[in-house]
Formats: sequence, structure tokens, C-alpha cells
Amino acid sequence: MIPRFQDARDIFFERRFGLFVHWGLYAIPAWHEQILWRGHMKRKDYEQLIHQFNPERFDPDAWLDMAEQAGMEYICFTTKHHDGFCMWDTKHTDYNVMNSAYGKDILGMLAEACHRRNFPLSLYYSCPDWHHPNYPNQGRHHEMFGPRTGDEPDIHKYYEFVRRQIRELCTNYGPLYQIFWDVNVAEHEDPSLNAMIRELQPGILINDRGPGKGDYNTPERHVPEGGSFGKPTEACQALGRESWGYKADEDYYSNKFIMQSIDKIMAMGGNYLLNVGPKPDGTIPEENVDALKKIGEWYHSVKESFGDAVPASDMIFRDEITMEGSARRMVRDEVLATRRGNTIYIHLYNDTQSNSIVLKPLNVVPRRATLLNDGRELTASVDLIPWAWRERPYLRIRNLPVNELTDAVMVLKLEFDESVCE
Repeated sequence: MIPRFQDARDIFFERRFGLFVHWGLYAIPAWHEQILWRGHMKRKDYEQLIHQFNPERFDPDAWLDMAEQAGMEYICFTTKHHDGFCMWDTKHTDYNVMNSAYGKDILGMLAEACHRRNFPLSLYYSCPDWHHPNYPNQGRHHEMFGPRTGDEPDIHKYYEFVRRQIRELCTNYGPLYQIFWDVNVAEHEDPSLNAMIRELQPGILINDRGPGKGDYNTPERHVPEGGSFGKPTEACQALGRESWGYKADEDYYSNKFIMQSIDKIMAMGGNYLLNVGPKPDGTIPEENVDALKKIGEWYHSVKESFGDAVPASDMIFRDEITMEGSARRMVRDEVLATRRGNTIYIHLYNDTQSNSIVLKPLNVVPRRATLLNDGRELTASVDLIPWAWRERPYLRIRNLPVNELTDAVMVLKLEFDESVCE
């Protein structure tokens, strides 16, 4: 069981699915949010994009409509990425959206829509800064290759700037759900920053990538091994394979790949933050909108298997876990399980090899077996399996629509008269 916080932060375990938004000047060249680092663009040229940034079609309500339709329960917005450009009306640097061609407080507009609709707002903030003269760019990962003329590298002065900006964000934009720090390359430790955030925003959640101890882990673009997480976890992934920001010719993951990733993370007890990159005009690319619609339809259909259901793989399959090699593969496809009371949900996050699965070591027939995706009844029996003929009979679920339902992750709902997890 993942340990709880035992305070207001426990809301984390109820809000399982969120929308991540990477948006800034990097939407204009439309290649990657780190084009300065990965694309070798000159800073002096990149910084001129401020005069082109004019997202006249930005509509925060359209973003939230899309998120809600997909089943998402909060949004995390990039206030300042590594490029140092600030998407709010900050008083501590001129390099902000108020001095762009747009000239409006984008974060303020998003915050107003979130609070009006009671949609939790989280804020991303980058520790590295490729613009600020005090940030010590030393050519480490996610840094520029040394300071430029006029810079005065000083990590302590830089973090005083960070402190002022974080205070601004935590003071001027209403209640916040999370602070998402990113990439503490300098490994600068200052627990007082998180303490200040908690004082200004009681009950806020803070991730594990900043200058102090965080509340939850944030694996990125991968699914860890195992059947459950040992501490609070929010995985993050983008719909695009190459970029988090808008890329004009992006290579998009398949909808099913994202569903498989969501299913495995959530079945292990984690939350999921899924990213889109808005275009320069403020609209979400149609590929993203279409993907979230399909992913959302699937998520709504199987959502009850997540929610307050707890990871149960390690308990249900504890005997099978000790098996090795082919013997393990013969009796069970790779699945995960969650549980709510006497109901077990079997997550087929990997495609099954056939139209049935054997759930060793279970040997109890459920009162009812259904495919959660569409509610159809499934055949359940306890059978002796030829491949496991030296062992006892095991629970077998048959008639899975493997050739019909090929574009989504299947989740099975098994309702028992008594607990099978004791």
C-alpha cells in the first residue's frame, strides 16, 4: 500500500489524470522546447521571438473543455521553461509575456478560467534558466555551454530571483494544486523555498525535482518495472515522441501506446500527467485533440478500475512471481490487477496472445466476469490447463474480443462473493 500523507495533500490519490501543457516562445520555430540546447539556435536570435509571440486564438476554456472531456482532473502549465521566458506578468524580469506582441497575462487568463470552473491548477517552473544573467550555465545537461558576455553567474543571486518569482506565483494566481519543479541541474539545495511555498499555499503538493524534498516521484516517458509503487508517483508523458512543445512535423505515439502506458502506471497506483503542446496561435493541434478524445473515451469506460481501487498484483500473483522463464509465461499473460473490496480488475496492458487468459494462482470462479470497456459478459471457469498439467486447475477467462477490440487496452472486471486477496 502506498503511504498516505495524512493531511490535505491526500487529494493527490483522488486526482489521477491531469493535462500537462508545454507552451512558450518555442512554439514559433515549432521544433522542440529546448531548441536552444538541442537545435543550436543562438540565444540572441531566439529572444527576438518575443516580438512574434501573439496567440490571438488562445482560449483557456477550450483547453479545459478538452481536458474535462478526456476525464482529466487538473492542469499543469509551464510558467517558465529552461529558456527563461515567463508566461505571466512578473515584475522581476522584462523577459515575459507582457512585453510580447500579445501583451496579456496568459497565466492570469488560465488561472481565472480554472478557478471559475473549479478546475485545479498546477504550475511548472524550470530550475535552469538560459536567459537570466545570474544562472550559472556551465554546459551541463539542460544548460547553455557557458555564460555569455554580460552574464554574472551566481547561484545564490539566481535563487533569490527564483524565490521572488515563486512568491509571485503563489500569491497572485489563487489556490494552486501543485508546484512542478524541473531539472535541478546545479543540485542547489534550499529547503526554505518549499517551506515558503507551503506557507503561502497550505496543502499544496510539490514534486521531487526541485531544491528541496518533494512529496511525490515523477518518472518521465517510461513505465517503471513492478506491480506497485512504493511512494506517491505521478508519471508524465507527451503525446508527441520528439517534443513536449509544439513540433510542426511531430511523430505521435499511437493512442493505444498511450493507453497502455496510462493503464500500467495507474494499475501500479500512480497518477498520470499527459502533455500537449499548443501552437503559436494558442490552439491545440488537431492531432492532440483527436488523440485525447479517443484516449478519453477509453479512460471513461475503465475509470472505475483506477480511482480508489488499490494495486493488487503483488498480492494476487505472489506465488506466480517466484516462477522463472517459460514456466511463468505458459500460465499467465503479462497483466496487472487492482482491487476494490471483493472486485478484482485485471489490466491487459500488454496484448494477449490468445482469446483467453489464465490467472494463476487464482482458482475461484467469480460471481460475474465482464469486459469493463463495454460491459459484455465473459466466460469464467476453473480449468486444468494442458500447459500446466502438473499443477492444479486455475481461473481461466475466455472469449476475449482480441480480434475485435484491437485499438484499446482491455480491463476485466471480476466480481467475487468473498475476497481472493487475503
